[in-house]
Amino acid sequence: MSSESREFQVFVKPVGARCNLRCSYCYYSGHSHPGRESGGQRMSDKVLERYIRQHIQAAGGGELFFSWHGGEPALAGIEFYRRAVALEKKYAPPECRMVNGIQTNATLLDDEWGRFLSEEGFYVGVSLDGPERFHDSSRLRADGRGTFADVMRGVEILRRHRVPHEVLCVVSNNNVHAPLEVYRFLRDLGIEFVTFLPLVERKSRNSSEVTARSAGAAAFGRFLAEIFDEWIANDIGKIKVQIFEEALRTAFGQEHTLCIFKPVCGAVPAVEMNGDFYSCDHFVDGEHLIGNIMNRSLESLLDDPRQKAFGEAKKTTLPRYCLDCEVLDMCNGECLRNRFISAPDGEPGLNYLCDGYRYFFNHCRPFINEVARLWRKGS
Repeated sequence: MSSESREFQVFVKPVGARCNLRCSYCYYSGHSHPGRESGGQRMSDKVLERYIRQHIQAAGGGELFFSWHGGEPALAGIEFYRRAVALEKKYAPPECRMVNGIQTNATLLDDEWGRFLSEEGFYVGVSLDGPERFHDSSRLRADGRGTFADVMRGVEILRRHRVPHEVLCVVSNNNVHAPLEVYRFLRDLGIEFVTFLPLVERKSRNSSEVTARSAGAAAFGRFLAEIFDEWIANDIGKIKVQIFEEALRTAFGQEHTLCIFKPVCGAVPAVEMNGDFYSCDHFVDGEHLIGNIMNRSLESLLDDPRQKAFGEAKKTTLPRYCLDCEVLDMCNGECLRNRFISAPDGEPGLNYLCDGYRYFFNHCRPFINEVARLWRKGS
């Protein structure tokens, strides 16, 4: 085990891109690489054991967080996760606390899943895009049927078995103009932690234009601002909205926890079902394939100069427009994948969502400043 603890999070893909749904905006289903063409239906026990041992060794103690993603990770089956948990317990030192999280569409959950997730202390992220009319416009089965009713059943199973869960809500051009309808629906459902993920799809790999279903940048900013005002008025202390929590960290001089708002990224790689290690699950391609955990340690892959350069590029490629921005400490240029437009002075590398984030962070800044003032006074 490493002599010092280190913070990282691996998005593990036990079934690769395999999924029981055909969501119209899925960014992960279109990639093609050896990890998904190796013929297997899920991560082998050999790769699983190697990954867990290496994760524990690289972490160096403290809290060990295992993050299972897809595709649809529930397709790996409960027995896969029973083995994973058993391996975690086998290899982790007694002083370490193990936490598992799984991001799921929730359509495959049943009471057996509910009992298992509850007994083993899993945190569950559920993909839900708001009320039925929004959700079922994009999150579909292969035959075109909507999945809203199945997701609601899955959420009820989690609630019945007291499994901690949160919602990841994709904000597209479909629901970006109905912020309060989306937010109040999730609030009334009893969701206590929400992440709003803006849909940004480029028309082509090198295009600076986005698809019609992408959320408009300014519209996304207004979406967040309207929900923020509602949250301040009625729900602060009751519901956590991830981007609000990140903004509030600046009031206390704390570092961001979310990779997209950190000055430097690179600590949230993806490991595919065959052990391939990629810089990020939004950069699963040959250029960002760093190695494989079957022939290199996870620690060496995290410390690989190419991985470090990938993370540093988030800071070093910021255009001057960003460096001079009054909300740089809140945004830090957001994610590299969205930096494909030009700044007003023509310099490339501006984030497509800049107008939205700048509007929102300036909107919430007075509240953040007041929180900071009260905190300093109390200190």
